Amino acid sequence: MTKSPNKASSSFTPHSRPPRNTLNPSTSMHSMTGFGRAEYATTKLAARVEAASVNRKQGEIVVQMPRIYAELEASIRKLALNKLSRGRVTLNIQVEAPETASGAIQINSSRAKALEAAFTELSDILDRPIQPDASDFIKAPDIFDFDDQPIDPEEAWAAISPAVEEALDQLIAMRADEGRHLMTDIEQRICILENLSSEITIHAPAVIKKYKENLHRRLAETELEFDLNDERILKEIGLFADRCDISEEITRLQSHFEKFRQYLNSNEPVGRPLDFLCQELNREFNTIGSKANDATLAQLVVNAKTELEKIREQVQNIE
Repeated sequence: MTKSPNKASSSFTPHSRPPRNTLNPSTSMHSMTGFGRAEYATTKLAARVEAASVNRKQGEIVVQMPRIYAELEASIRKLALNKLSRGRVTLNIQVEAPETASGAIQINSSRAKALEAAFTELSDILDRPIQPDASDFIKAPDIFDFDDQPIDPEEAWAAISPAVEEALDQLIAMRADEGRHLMTDIEQRICILENLSSEITIHAPAVIKKYKENLHRRLAETELEFDLNDERILKEIGLFADRCDISEEITRLQSHFEKFRQYLNSNEPVGRPLDFLCQELNREFNTIGSKANDATLAQLVVNAKTELEKIREQVQNIE
């Protein structure tokens, strides 16, 4: 981060104060990116589930599974949304008979003979021999029964739901681990913003003093006699001071910083309120920048907005 061009006005620097350890170790901030994998098998069915999530403003659950179990998708989405509030979560579900299943293949002999008879009749019609091959028997419906008909939805749910829950729990654990890293990084950057805010607060009075000195100097250069206590001069200085007053903005910044930390220590999903606070912080720094009338203050505001943008990018990853 670029340092302030004028250090004479303040002993503060953006890194002059070490980050305060204000984070609650029991807090569970979650990222929106994660992955989990699980398997579960009953005597009739085995389910394998992979769950992956990415950033999304709203909660969105995408279920990829065999169409024969499509009626279970609503229950799967409900299960996932009970655990997650934001992010796009893709659940890839594979279902098959377990290794303990018989895997028997039933042959419909009457239909097989009927198919062969049909080829014999076709040979007579075309007056040339036509023999069916293996693919003809496989493609023909109802000759082979591979015992892969849909299982009762309740039995399918008995295998699918535990696998989905375990995969989601693994995904949530990964999101929580990444969330702890995000929380630490954001806390450190909030401390940097507080340091910059302190620099701005300390330097702000010097702007009025400098304006007053410049005004007196310009008047002196005119070589005209004037009274430093002239009402018009004092009024001009007062108007300038009023236009440059940033006390309200500084007060709101401090309030936003404290609110930011409250959210960081919350166990509830805080991505949306933190995103809103980033907008409010940006608004205050913009106002300070518009009132700056000073190169040092302007540079401090630029530094603060640069750091705030890094925070905003991290907040986009928070559930």
